[in-house]
Amino acid sequence: MIDARQRNTALLVAGCFFMENLDGTIVTTAAPEIGRALGTSSTSTGLLVTSYLLTLAVLIPLSGWLTRRFGNRRVFLSAITVFTLASLGCALSANLGELLALRVLQGVGGAMMVPVGRLIVVARSEKQDLMRITSYIVWPGLLAPVIAPLAGGLITTYISWHWLFLMNIPLGIAAFGVAWRLIEDTGATTPPPLDWAGVLLTCTGLGGFTYTAHLVSETTASWTVAAVSGAVSLALLAAAVLHLLRTPYPLVSLRTLRIPTYRATEFGGFLFWLVVGAAPFLLPLLFQTQFGWSPVKSGSVVLCVFVGNIAIKPATIPLINRFGFKPLLVVATLGVAVTMACLGLITATTPLPVIAALTLLSGVARSLALTAYGTVSLSDVAPEQMRDATTLGATTQQLASGLAVAAATVALRLGDRLGGLLPGTHTHTAAYTVAFGLLALVALGATWSALRLHPQAGDSVRQHRPPHATESPEPGAATTGRSVTGR
Repeated sequence: MIDARQRNTALLVAGCFFMENLDGTIVTTAAPEIGRALGTSSTSTGLLVTSYLLTLAVLIPLSGWLTRRFGNRRVFLSAITVFTLASLGCALSANLGELLALRVLQGVGGAMMVPVGRLIVVARSEKQDLMRITSYIVWPGLLAPVIAPLAGGLITTYISWHWLFLMNIPLGIAAFGVAWRLIEDTGATTPPPLDWAGVLLTCTGLGGFTYTAHLVSETTASWTVAAVSGAVSLALLAAAVLHLLRTPYPLVSLRTLRIPTYRATEFGGFLFWLVVGAAPFLLPLLFQTQFGWSPVKSGSVVLCVFVGNIAIKPATIPLINRFGFKPLLVVATLGVAVTMACLGLITATTPLPVIAALTLLSGVARSLALTAYGTVSLSDVAPEQMRDATTLGATTQQLASGLAVAAATVALRLGDRLGGLLPGTHTHTAAYTVAFGLLALVALGATWSALRLHPQAGDSVRQHRPPHATESPEPGAATTGRSVTGR
């Protein structure tokens, strides 16, 4: 049974998740205004997003070791403090160099807040409460990228770009006060020696891959430089995987991937997060550049995605309890694939209610899938592996989020080249048809991963199991990781 303290802690972490995700994307809309204010080009201000996402990708793998060394409470409170003070510094920056440095510092705080906060929440939760606790944490990740374009445009237009960062101050102060009261001190322990080789290989590889994504998303970037950067990053990550599998005290333990449900949902969840991050980037571009809509109208329609998220939320847990994780993940990921394909076929003459309905349905499917992923991935993870599982999960999720815009950009550029092959008269929207079609294919990859789950996947955390689920073919599977819930 979830007590008030657990629920409030989960909502606190949800708020921190919201702040971190919002800051990763809201600056994009304000880039031209920030560039004018600081006397630089809007292209240069694109580094404000990249530097933040790069810092998150590099430092999240360290969160597990830091909590062992300094304790959950100290790391979490320090992360909120650093994030809040860095936000204030961003608002007071007088030039681009200062702003970039403080965005990196902001990323340092963000990299610790969410994985540590999620660990605090799930570590105290019983298996049967994991689904409800996860549902509290998931929704901010859905909300932030959807409202960021509209919120950024409104703040920049009617107030000032400084408030993109200043609004974090009261939120950060409130979060610190609540965390001070709620988060218990687990105490520091003597962790294994820090895996310096793992730090170098993993963090450099993730940072390089995120920077490659930035290069790909820039229209003026050299494809040769991007290809070299990507190849070097992949080589570093491959070396990191070999090292992490062999060393006795890895920075990020990959041994949790031996758990079938965790492995399958990490792969499917990575693909799904790519689509979740790419779609809110492509939709405003389509609406504003091809349909001629205003930023406010465009942002309002994209908000229908969030309406779908909220509308299905009360039914999510009953649906999972009734039908199970595998059927729901198959339907939800397939639903996203279908809505992505349909959104690629809309035109400026498509009735607005139809467009709004498609975005709403995609929001419903997104919400169902991410709640299911966040729960079933940890359903067979033993308590002693929870820290490693949450750290690896946060790392892969952040990598997917950092690559999402680049994936959308690549899809759109491929659309420019392949759009002429589509039947009918070639138009500029043909590029978006191809781009959304490619996103649909990525979502189908998540569907394929969901189909590989065992029918009883996640039954240990469902509150109303079917009769056959009470018979465990493999005693102790849910606590040892040797579960029949995956293949």
